[in-house]
Amino acid sequence: MSVIEIADLADPRLADFSHQTDVALKKTGGGLYIAESALVLERALRAGHRPRSVLALGGTVDEAIALVGDDVPIFSGPGELLAELTGYLLHRGLIASMDRPPLPDAADLLASAKRVVVLENVADPTNVGAIFRSVAAIGADAVLVTPRCSDPFYRRAIRVSMGTVLQVPWTRVGDWTSTRQLLAASGFHVAALALTDDAVDLRAFAAAAPDRVAIVLGAEGDGLTDEAIAAADTVVSIPMAHGIDSLNVAATAAVAMWALAD
Repeated sequence: MSVIEIADLADPRLADFSHQTDVALKKTGGGLYIAESALVLERALRAGHRPRSVLALGGTVDEAIALVGDDVPIFSGPGELLAELTGYLLHRGLIASMDRPPLPDAADLLASAKRVVVLENVADPTNVGAIFRSVAAIGADAVLVTPRCSDPFYRRAIRVSMGTVLQVPWTRVGDWTSTRQLLAASGFHVAALALTDDAVDLRAFAAAAPDRVAIVLGAEGDGLTDEAIAAADTVVSIPMAHGIDSLNVAATAAVAMWALAD
């Protein structure tokens, strides 16, 4: 298929990109997400995800063709026109509309995992993306997210993660009763990062860490819920200096994963 120069922003073929919110995209057909930049698109394709169409600035058209070939429509136009269409500047040159893959079964993800991260109610997609980037680099085998956690397939989360949300296996889990049962049945020791009176120093916990550990991280500001703490086998804290009581949740994820990395 040849590159299509955009002549009319009302062209129905551009609907995936026309001021679409992440929530609206999720409800389109079987669900869509936006892959932003050639790097993220490449990682999405490597993960087996299927593109519907690509929107590319003139200078990135050849790169888009090299990635998706002739079977996927590539729409192109000047930056001002594409910004008018999408509602934002294409700083990274191209975006792609992707079909959302079905989420895997949590038990299947845990079967061969040793280090997993559980995100409880982390609301900011920037933090979700930063967590994925850190734990992907350090070696998490899977990420589990609770029902009220921001969607890792949101455009900002994918962008901040540099596409690692497309590389680290993840899925959603239910309430803490079922999640605790799932983790216990898979042989995981649940370590909740929280500030409680009986919290164990992360360094001491890491020195004799169980073979399989699920690190639980909570919402910005409020931290973990009482249910999450009650579901933990151990509450763990990161020692602080200068009167600081806690780190940003993304920094906490990186520190905890580094301490527990094999």
